[in-house]
Amino acid sequence: MFQYRQIYKKIKKYDTIVIARHVGPDPDALGSSFGLKESILATFPKKKVYAVGAGTARFRYLGFVDKLPENTEDALLIVLDTPDKKRVDGLEDKKFAYQIKIDHHPHVETFCDIEWIDDTASSASQLVMELIFHTRLKMNEKAASKLFVGLVADTERFLYAYTTPKTFELVAKMIKKTNLDFTKLYPQLYSRPLREIRFQGYLMSNLTITENGFGYVKMDDDVLEEYHVDAATAGNMINNFNYIEEMVAWGFFSHDKGNNNIRGSIRSRGPVVNETAASFGGGGHAFASGVKLPDFDRVDELIDALDAVCKEYKEEEKDRK
Repeated sequence: MFQYRQIYKKIKKYDTIVIARHVGPDPDALGSSFGLKESILATFPKKKVYAVGAGTARFRYLGFVDKLPENTEDALLIVLDTPDKKRVDGLEDKKFAYQIKIDHHPHVETFCDIEWIDDTASSASQLVMELIFHTRLKMNEKAASKLFVGLVADTERFLYAYTTPKTFELVAKMIKKTNLDFTKLYPQLYSRPLREIRFQGYLMSNLTITENGFGYVKMDDDVLEEYHVDAATAGNMINNFNYIEEMVAWGFFSHDKGNNNIRGSIRSRGPVVNETAASFGGGGHAFASGVKLPDFDRVDELIDALDAVCKEYKEEEKDRK
């Protein structure tokens, strides 16, 4: 495939490589970044490779972020798991000699010289696996462990529909090549401190479900402080609510004190939610999206819009039956 060769040529060409991803990183953003870094260093030990962006204590086991080098004008930038420029974390308006984007979200904005976008891929980690196996980049156990965690997290253990035969083929090839003991990786990914389990109980107790099947929880600072969690914690828990019969879509909305906005995470088992999220300044996948809003009045408007989407979906499902 053309993209594989072109991306590999650029990686081979540049001595300094900066790998970036989106703000508020999840395991896929981090796993793909650190996994690609390990692969490049295993292939080209003399290169300087920086995985940049704000760190996160929750996923620290995946790796530690690097400080962005002062001079990047001769460097290659690779942006992972990020559809638009405004969501790239940690670049500080730096200039780069060449820029590459590798992403599995629907196209939002073109801002790199090479853009490899495949919204049928399960994750950015899957795309990095493809790149490695279709070029001379090396796959070792360090890279494999990070990529496996990223892929498993974004597919919720291979649950979602965009988990394809290619996904399983790549994972099987990676495990066979590196002898990766993937069972040891699950405790780090799914273990939770007691305060988060209690916070999940709060979410369950305060979940509101509309007549049309949209579920939501709104959280202010006092709730987050009571349970000693941050705004990102609720977003990371949203997949735990996938099996509630009365809901077809749901969202968690929490005040992000550090950024002075409302952070929303939205999931669905049928209604397409990314178009509605995009109309409110967010975006993402058809059934998994995010949004940042200025206040809870705007959140209420989004909830009404998503409720209408759920109503239309249920009516269409009824007609099909």
